[in-house]
Amino acid sequence: MYAEERQQAVAERVMRDGRVDVAQLVEEFAVTGETVRRDLVALERRGVLRRTHGGAIPVKRLGFEPATPVRAAVMQAEKERIARAALHEVPSEGAILIDTGTTTGAVAEMLPDDRQLKVVTNSLQVINALVNRPNITLMALGGRIRSVSMSSVDAWALRALSEVRVDVAFIGANGVTVEHGMTTSDQAEASVKAAMVHSGRRVVLLADHSKVGTEYFHLFGDLSQVDVLITDSGLDDDLAEDLRAAGPHVVIA
Repeated sequence: MYAEERQQAVAERVMRDGRVDVAQLVEEFAVTGETVRRDLVALERRGVLRRTHGGAIPVKRLGFEPATPVRAAVMQAEKERIARAALHEVPSEGAILIDTGTTTGAVAEMLPDDRQLKVVTNSLQVINALVNRPNITLMALGGRIRSVSMSSVDAWALRALSEVRVDVAFIGANGVTVEHGMTTSDQAEASVKAAMVHSGRRVVLLADHSKVGTEYFHLFGDLSQVDVLITDSGLDDDLAEDLRAAGPHVVIA
């Protein structure tokens, strides 16, 4: 069996059964464990599956968007490391934008007190974290509040974003791929995120490794628009190199 045929069989199996195990694939295809792992890496890079310890699970490419409290409980340690690394991108003074999201929200909570900053945000989590900070001038974007993400969207938010430029925009995404860039599940959210990307002199994308290789329905930007991508050590080395080739400087937290 050729590699392409074997990978097709693995892809069909993971979609049908909901997971595959390396040991079972080794036995079934009479190949080495290293060969199976190379197949899984290739399929992960194509966005078909996500590798786990000892196997892989399917990527829900157009899946639903979990509510903020649910997302906050997932990959918590990795998100905190990413947020700490993002602090190196915060200027000593000036204006920054912080997008909605659990990782971006962690950045807001960790902002040091020695920076005089103007912070633009559409996130209720960020607003709650910064509203009483004396060193922060907080600029809240108006608009309709999405209960799923606890963020403001639609025309009011877009109008305000069209009138601002910030030194650094910290952006979150539900999915990131080399081929298609940054995606999210909601059209209104995607429109606001696209405007946020456009408003930043520098764009810093925060995405844990579980989001890399995943696609959602609505595109909002290319990786060529991203200056820095901060992710965690769970990211595959080859995929990290592919991301770097697409444009951004990749930081592993």
